[in-house]
Amino acid sequence: MAKEKLNWEDEQVRHDYRHTASHIMAQAVKRLWPGTKLAIGPAIENGFYYDFDSEHKFGEEDFMKIQKEMKKIVQANYPLERFELPREEAIKYMEEAGEPYKVELIQDLPEDAVISFYKQGDFVDLCAGPHMESTGKIKAFKLMSVAGAYWRGDSDRQMLQRIYATAFPSQELLDEYIAKIEEAKNRDHRKIGREMDLFMLTEEGPGFPFFLPKGMVIRNGLETFWRQEHVKRGYEEIKTPLILNEQLWRTSGHWDHYKDNMYFTKIDDEDYAIKPMNCPGSMLVYKRKMWSYREFPIRCGELGQVHRHELSGALHGLMRVRTFTQDDAHIFMLPEQVNEEIKNVAKFCDDVYKMFGFEYHVELSTRPDDSMGTDEEWEMAENALRNAIEEMGVPFVINEGDGAFYGPKLDFHLEDSIGRTWQCGTIQLDMQMPQRFDLTYIGADGEKHRPIMIHRVIFGSIERFIGILIEHCAGKFPLWLAPVQVRLMTVTEKFAGYANELKKRLEEAGLRVEADVRNEKIGYKLREARNARVNYMCVIGEREEEAGSVSVRSSKEGELGEMSVDEFTAKLLKEIEEKKM
Repeated sequence: MAKEKLNWEDEQVRHDYRHTASHIMAQAVKRLWPGTKLAIGPAIENGFYYDFDSEHKFGEEDFMKIQKEMKKIVQANYPLERFELPREEAIKYMEEAGEPYKVELIQDLPEDAVISFYKQGDFVDLCAGPHMESTGKIKAFKLMSVAGAYWRGDSDRQMLQRIYATAFPSQELLDEYIAKIEEAKNRDHRKIGREMDLFMLTEEGPGFPFFLPKGMVIRNGLETFWRQEHVKRGYEEIKTPLILNEQLWRTSGHWDHYKDNMYFTKIDDEDYAIKPMNCPGSMLVYKRKMWSYREFPIRCGELGQVHRHELSGALHGLMRVRTFTQDDAHIFMLPEQVNEEIKNVAKFCDDVYKMFGFEYHVELSTRPDDSMGTDEEWEMAENALRNAIEEMGVPFVINEGDGAFYGPKLDFHLEDSIGRTWQCGTIQLDMQMPQRFDLTYIGADGEKHRPIMIHRVIFGSIERFIGILIEHCAGKFPLWLAPVQVRLMTVTEKFAGYANELKKRLEEAGLRVEADVRNEKIGYKLREARNARVNYMCVIGEREEEAGSVSVRSSKEGELGEMSVDEFTAKLLKEIEEKKM
């Protein structure tokens, strides 16, 4: 009989496989620590987890024991058998099993609901499924980490223990994944950020990162690039306030749809909010005067700092923070300009991502459950985005229900150098904000009309993009962004004078330079410079001083040999101008 082969590219297959592995892990934990109570154990991207309530404190030292028990369950090849019970019987069944978290989940379901369970050997779990046919189908798995997690994400509820794991249909695929995880650890932007002294995260401000001098070089470089590229494409820059009153946020819809993610304050006994988005401020900028159709499209860009409340457990370096700078732009258009403007923005995104060496894919995110506007408005907006991206010949997938509450969007997901994807750019077609703020223009007929608006970001968040870039480059930034572009290293202290003179000369040419004139061995200095991810390392000794030259080593090209100072300077300035990766 031919061996059955899984279609591992199929998302549903991966889900069912890892969901089954989750049940196997839960069964193993229950066998080893019988008093453990089960919460939830879903499949997630790249793996699965299970939340446990146990008197035993799980640690990585338990992983081998749990995996050994899981192997026994796999070898037993228990069939996964589904059965159903009416709601009241299901509650009683779980109460008798001593599973209070499962009881609560069932109680949240409608009274006429039929509740499904899956049984494997002596283990039963509340579950909608689906699953693999038997435990023997699971070939390779590994427990990864353990963390705390509040029951149902509520910090007032019980703290549970979450064990993360992964599973693959072969040991080879598992080994490849583990190697990728190890590489990701080496590239972790928090680790590299500390090593390079780029930014810091403090207990005094969880989710509020501090940028340090070298980090500001990168940040300022990105913001300068952003401004230059927007000027080229006909955008004008604005700046809107951080704090605006309650009425504005009621008008925009954020008060009703986004309040849980906002921060508030009182000024003169009136309620104000710290902005979570830049859009409402841009509406006020537009509304300051009456516009003519001849002035359209109007493109306003803003590097606007926003604040959004995130649970402390969700915070992650620069990737998930409570304040960040969005590179927003709002484009006000006539109906006949919509298609061309969407394509212009998509081309803008493509230009930027390709320059940084990112491949990407596009998703069309459609209407969520919690949304504003009519069915007709949403259909028109979704079709406009779909038609524009199809005309460009860009492949895309539909992401049902993941649009913003005020409009559908095209999301750009970047793929980094080790194959991970990050959502950055967004093009949203917004019919609601112009309507809610009563925005108008005078048309060719002399009458007032409502503009259509695109809301878009390219970096997404400056902070997050820096985090992605750190991991993509492993801290080895392109020369134009590098905090330290050149390090001059003397063979002995004797050549400190020439090194300092050369440092001044290179800095006057616009380069960022450090001089290491310590009385240390040159091998040690070179090793330190490599670890600091300096782009160009220049050795200075007697020959270089006499010739007025430098001996150059590139972090990317290796040994470049002896060069005149003018030749070296010209090479670097050309590389900076071309913004080579």
